[in-house]
Amino acid sequence: MILTLMFASLFHFQNQDPPDSEPKANLDAVRSATEFAALDFTDEELAQLLPWATDNISSFKALQGVPLDNSVAPATIFLPPTNLANVPELAAQDPLPQVQRPENLAELYWADLSTLAALIKSEQVTSVELTQLFLERLRQVDKDLHCVISFTDEIAMAQAQKMDAELSKGKWRGPLHGIPYGVKDLCSVRGTKTTWGAAPYKDQVIEEDASVVRQLEEAGAVLVAKLTLGALAMGDVWYGGKTRSPWNTDAGSSGSSAGSAAAVAAGALPFAIGSETLGSIVSPSTLCGNSSLRPTFGRVARTGAMALSWTMDKLGPMCRTLQDTALVLDAIHGTDGRDLTAMDVPFKVPGKTSVSGWRVGYSPKHFEGKEEYQQALDDLRGLGVELVEVNLPDYPVWPLMIILFAECAAAFDEFTRNNLDDQLVEQGSNAWPNTFRVARLIPAVDYIRAQRIRTLLLRDTIEKLKDVVAFVSPAGNFQTLGITNLTGHPALVAPCGFKDGMPVSLTFNGNLFDESRLIALGRAWQERGDFHLQRPPLKPLDDQRK
Repeated sequence: MILTLMFASLFHFQNQDPPDSEPKANLDAVRSATEFAALDFTDEELAQLLPWATDNISSFKALQGVPLDNSVAPATIFLPPTNLANVPELAAQDPLPQVQRPENLAELYWADLSTLAALIKSEQVTSVELTQLFLERLRQVDKDLHCVISFTDEIAMAQAQKMDAELSKGKWRGPLHGIPYGVKDLCSVRGTKTTWGAAPYKDQVIEEDASVVRQLEEAGAVLVAKLTLGALAMGDVWYGGKTRSPWNTDAGSSGSSAGSAAAVAAGALPFAIGSETLGSIVSPSTLCGNSSLRPTFGRVARTGAMALSWTMDKLGPMCRTLQDTALVLDAIHGTDGRDLTAMDVPFKVPGKTSVSGWRVGYSPKHFEGKEEYQQALDDLRGLGVELVEVNLPDYPVWPLMIILFAECAAAFDEFTRNNLDDQLVEQGSNAWPNTFRVARLIPAVDYIRAQRIRTLLLRDTIEKLKDVVAFVSPAGNFQTLGITNLTGHPALVAPCGFKDGMPVSLTFNGNLFDESRLIALGRAWQERGDFHLQRPPLKPLDDQRK
């Protein structure tokens, strides 16, 4: 009875004549729309749906009249299962190393987090010294790399002084205590501009610390800069220029975590926070030679970060070593009570662990004709790892990206309708303005269908990876990158060689919420070589600084 009344009411309202001032659909327009959606309706069927289609125009306008901030998420969310990480016993977290203060503090540009933490905890180096050191270095490399949107000197010095004062009283917050870092400028920070890399927002102020910024402050980290991103999280071109790779300043650093990758790779920050929706951590880390982690979707709360795709956005650490990613993830994972996709799943920082006997999947066809990756595979075998052939599920990955395009167009709907997109630097057919416009033509039914297919893809990928610790692939393999971003699986990326003077990187794709084991594996592999220790050919700071 209720259902009958509901449809009767709908029928009544759909057959009301719209006001004369409202636009009306016509038969040819509706026919074109259905043909665009790959549908074949008869003339009789089209005539029947015409009044309702006309009324929908008024409905769309009514919905568009409700203001929506970028931070408002839709009522539909994506949640990967959390009961899959059957993590075996790993070695306990390593103690801090025994290190001495270097005569030249410039040697610390390239130090890993454990070394810096040991120097600070032993009070051989103060947080203020370290903060000043990296602020100076960052200002110099920014002249060539264009990797900083705004420096946060006042915040940094206040935080550094507080960390030094606490340590003098015996309070040590952990391995990030007093360590400088930078954050991609899609994360809000009180008292700063949060520009999202785009001219229409270059003066935007959001008086709230993003959850990840707040968590890092609680862990004792010191925020020294907000770093560049390609406008609205695409590419490496922002309103102030193009961010460059420290390995070749004629080349862009890729994106969209462009500044985070470039600054860390240039020895100008110990670590930085980036984000990924479809390659925005993996891609710039490859071009810059970083050791980075894209965590499982839902592992890190995104409150205060610009939304691009509510069901695909992820925040993660970009570092010098894969072990460093564990120390940062330990500080930022978990829920915040506001991001409904964030989950509290235990995470353990792994110590140095033997990986002999571990099974790692790979697809031989991904490595055919790519000699630069053979040493990486041989190094895994040298650890006693068993490489087994695994092929990820065969799904139409690129067509599934209508999920991303529909969501990003929704996130910037008013931006498009108000023609603010005209202010973006990039205006080509593949740039955001055109992407947002094209996405308005994606049928809602097909978007939902894509999400349903995504459910199948998630199930099948879980099944494919259940018997391996990780699946390794060249960092530039789109099929793997696309699948794992859709399913929310975590990934490590790190350099495994060089080609034509630029880094070449390997990706370790792990099981959901299995970052502990994934990092243990990645660390064991990385420490067999020294590619992560190579330094780009940038001008050094004053070598006489003591």
